[in-house]
Amino acid sequence: MMNKVVVLGGGHGLSVLLKGLKLFPIDITAVVTVADNGASTGRLRDEFKIPAVGDLRNVIISLSESEPLLEELFQYRFKSTGNLDGHSLGNLLLAALLDMEGSLTSAVASLSKILNLKGKVLPLTEDVINLIAETKNNETLIGEVEIRKSGKELTKLYYDQEPKVLPEVITAILEADLIIFGLGSLYTSIIPHLICPEVVTAIKNSNAKKIYVCNAMTEKGETDNFKVSDHVNTLNKYIGTKVLDAVIANSKHIDIDIQERYKTLEDSEPVLIDEAAIKKLELQLIKENLVIIENETVRHDPIKTGFVIFSYLLKGKK
Repeated sequence: MMNKVVVLGGGHGLSVLLKGLKLFPIDITAVVTVADNGASTGRLRDEFKIPAVGDLRNVIISLSESEPLLEELFQYRFKSTGNLDGHSLGNLLLAALLDMEGSLTSAVASLSKILNLKGKVLPLTEDVINLIAETKNNETLIGEVEIRKSGKELTKLYYDQEPKVLPEVITAILEADLIIFGLGSLYTSIIPHLICPEVVTAIKNSNAKKIYVCNAMTEKGETDNFKVSDHVNTLNKYIGTKVLDAVIANSKHIDIDIQERYKTLEDSEPVLIDEAAIKKLELQLIKENLVIIENETVRHDPIKTGFVIFSYLLKGKK
């Protein structure tokens, strides 16, 4: 029987991680946030009163073992002067399947069959919810897009209503051998899972190892000046101390010209590994050269990151 791995996240980072993980003999369940309110996803939310489907689409594609052309088709965005402009075909198909089958979970399952997925994808909830953040200056930001765009330091995160978490999500967490937090934006991709009390309770009750894959670069407003220990401490505020067993951090030096580009364009810098502070948190630090540069953009290498996680899982089973 293959080891069961649950990944909690959202956004592009989760997709990158899953592209590598699917290459290894594990049973993957990806749990995806559904509060995004931007672009094609946001327009479909407003028009049809449905949860966000964009991150689900990206995660489904990342786990797909279908022909590349079919994947490109699902990611295709229309370019027109009409109502279709900017819409992703995959988003439209998910919205159509949801309307046909009556639930987002069923829609995702149907699309997963079409694309021959290596693993399972679950939305966190079927509810239409908005993410709300409070800033250090006591401002309230409503919606994931507004939170990301603000660039302001965040202090608290919650939903506009208490979402009903899918029972399948709780079951997957309780039955997991390994729970992974990340990759992805700390406040808008990972913590949205952890503001649901039943998810946190399931994580604490699960016998699984819990591991956090830390971002390589800081994000303006979310993790300004954060070192690895700051990321872990922030997660600990939501899941409790000594719940995480390990953190994976990038140790590869990022070229100065790339650093300067990030500092100028995104007010972002490499996340430093502060070993002494991490040691005090009583969790294992796994340092590896994990990033690659593609089109002057820092990215985690999916295969190497997946290999590091799989190796950790195997060692924990000995």
